[in-house]
Amino acid sequence: MALVRGLLGAKKILSRSVSATTPKGFLAVYVGEDQVQKKRYIVPVSYLSQPSFQALLSKSEEEFGFDHPMGGLTIPCPEDAFINVTSELKGR
Repeated sequence: MALVRGLLGAKKILSRSVSATTPKGFLAVYVGEDQVQKKRYIVPVSYLSQPSFQALLSKSEEEFGFDHPMGGLTIPCPEDAFINVTSELKGR
């Protein structure tokens, strides 16, 4: 149930985060533990269906809900943890 809610919330964000600088099939993700400074990444939408990425989304939902003030998904985790997860997904 939480997964379905998470994916539905992510779809809402996708519709807001798509812009001229975000290619079709990708979404903007803001990563970092610092509330003020987060780094922007562009990731494939296909990551949304991966369990490891869903775990990051669950943490995001717990901390922020799905009201993301920066316009893209905000994932409150260390940048190196995000890079580790996405690096694993790139190899698939």
